[in-house]
Order: sequence, then C-alpha cells, then structure tokens
Amino acid sequence: NAVEGALYCYPQIRIPPKAVAAAAQKGYAADVLYCLELLDETGICTVPGSGFGQVDGTFHLRTTILPPEEDFESIIKAFSDFHRKFLRRYEGRAFL
Repeated sequence: NAVEGALYCYPQIRIPPKAVAAAAQKGYAADVLYCLELLDETGICTVPGSGFGQVDGTFHLRTTILPPEEDFESIIKAFSDFHRKFLRRYEGRAFL
C-alpha cells in the first residue's frame, strides 16, 4: 500500500548532563544538539521539542513518519543505534 498520510511522533528522549553541557557550550538547547547529530549521522530529520514549549528539564523531538513500509525496520534500527551511540558518547554507557 502506498503511504497516504503522515503520522507525527513526539517522543520524550533522555539526554545526559554532559550532552546538555556540550549543547550549552555551542549555544544550543540540548534537544537541538541531539537532532543535529542525528541528522548528521543518519540522515534522519527531526525537529527539536524545545520549539514546541516543552516542560523545563524534559527533552523531546518531533518527527514525521513517512517511509515506505519496507524501509521502516532499517530506519528504526538506525535511530536506535544512533541513540545508543549518543548516550555512550556523552554518558559513557548505553541505556534506554
């Protein structure tokens, strides 16, 4: 079946304190850093939740789910792999 619409997803993400500090050094909100690194490393485009009025101390991103069904599994794997690497990079361990 062809995709006939879009689904917005607005998940909460955990961002380690070291990533929050790294983002602040660059003049970014932490979720902006996350989204930029996700785009650079995977090509997955998301929008930082800070642009939508999230509660202080929480982090979100917004994405639109549009891939063909046959690509969905590989995209979810790329997203998951990136998230684990991001956590290792800034926290020294991978947790979900």
